[in-house]
Amino acid sequence: MDDVSSSHLTEATKEKLRQTIDRVERLEEEKKEIAEQIKEVYAEAKAFGFDTKALRQVIKIRKIDRAEREEQEMVLDTYLAALGEI
Repeated sequence: MDDVSSSHLTEATKEKLRQTIDRVERLEEEKKEIAEQIKEVYAEAKAFGFDTKALRQVIKIRKIDRAEREEQEMVLDTYLAALGEI
């Protein structure tokens, strides 16, 4: 066990620890709220007739740098061609 106990921490350090924990907890709550909002947007998209799997893939692809994405697609095409899939 560590020899660190609350008696070894200064009041300033304890307060900084509390602030850090509070901040992380607030951010976790915000993350949860944002995740719920994203879920709602996908539900709306599905109601409009959009394929949500395709939307997720488009979003994933758009996060990748164009040059990197083109390189990945080229490698994928090469592998699929070698397997006779395309």
